[in-house]
Amino acid sequence: MSSSSAGKAARPAVGPWAIAVAGMLALATAMGIGRFAFTPVLPMMLHDGVIDLQGASWLATANYIGYLVGALICTFQPWIWRRFPALPQVGASSWVRAGLVATALLTLGMSLNLPGIWPLLRFLAGVASAFVFLFTSGWCLAQLARHGASRLGGVMYAGPGAGIMLSGLMCSGMVALQWQAQVAWVILGVMAAILTGIVWRTFHASNEKQHDPIAAAMPAAGAVPTVATASRKQMLVLAGAYGLAGLGYIVTATFLPVIARQALPGSPFLDMFWPLLGFGVMVGALLSTRVPLTGDLRYLLAGCYFIQALSIAISLWSPTLAGFIVGSFVLGIPFTALTFFAMQEVRRLRPHSATSYMGLLTAVYGVGQIAGPPMVAVMLRRTSTVEAGFTLSLEIAAGALVLGALIYLWMARAYPVRASTP
Repeated sequence: MSSSSAGKAARPAVGPWAIAVAGMLALATAMGIGRFAFTPVLPMMLHDGVIDLQGASWLATANYIGYLVGALICTFQPWIWRRFPALPQVGASSWVRAGLVATALLTLGMSLNLPGIWPLLRFLAGVASAFVFLFTSGWCLAQLARHGASRLGGVMYAGPGAGIMLSGLMCSGMVALQWQAQVAWVILGVMAAILTGIVWRTFHASNEKQHDPIAAAMPAAGAVPTVATASRKQMLVLAGAYGLAGLGYIVTATFLPVIARQALPGSPFLDMFWPLLGFGVMVGALLSTRVPLTGDLRYLLAGCYFIQALSIAISLWSPTLAGFIVGSFVLGIPFTALTFFAMQEVRRLRPHSATSYMGLLTAVYGVGQIAGPPMVAVMLRRTSTVEAGFTLSLEIAAGALVLGALIYLWMARAYPVRASTP
């Protein structure tokens, strides 16, 4: 045996903290940069005159559609591979690597002075972010479960918040320095490449256990209550409730900054609301690591929805600097915590096809995101003032979140959790 082969054979197993941190950085790259960095870069693009608001709306929509398409591909990936057995078997870690490389390249591509291809780049960035999100979630949660460290999944879901906060602060600094959006895309693309390099070794096929499907699907024995494979109806109801969070999030996170600019013209704090939301995402994800996963997670999901609805109510009730600060921070707290709980719930209900149903939930979430902006446009046309249109849209978003919470509470009664027998 050669020395290189011996080194590979002696390669130590990756520890739980390394897995959680790698997942966090992967999600920070794909979600915080690949998806959400467009929000803080957009004012720079508008200032440079390379795009108008209508074009920006198309770019955002292209990314939402790409995210939906990526989630659907992940949902049907097992069926596609069964249908075409000649396709090569690709492990989850390889999909993560490919998605991260694509994210870095597509982000760099936005720096090219080729507006005609920008919608395609944003569409593909959405596809890549869905791949990284789903395969990172499935891979990391399975690895953490084998280590008996499922709670560290919350550390992983701090990644989008870290990416949002970092990209937002960087773009705020570049705006203050009057840098062009082209430079911002280059810097963000390089950052994505660096983060990809950091996690490259962790997402390696040798760290996967291919022949242990039960261990890959479930946490340590007795750690989480379990049931037999859930019915399709139950999974569809779960997906529908999860999609309502997509509608509530996209309306609020997209238009709350616009409302803040109208209420606080000239305020030096306007560019800080987006990083503040990212900080709230990080705090909520880390707090979720302290929550026991032994109870009914649907109650936790309902609580997350109520908190996000409360954040919208705060901003509507008090459209002041303090109101927007509190509202932005509180909106972020449950943002990925509810994703963590929902993905764990999927693994409980469908342990042998978790990644596929994670894709279904993410796809329905994407539908909610796509439906948000057109709904706002309709409300703006049907109300007498812009302020009234935004207010009504945010009220609908809050109502969608409350409805989702009530669905989870109903599910907890209709489909009670039965404790597993070790």
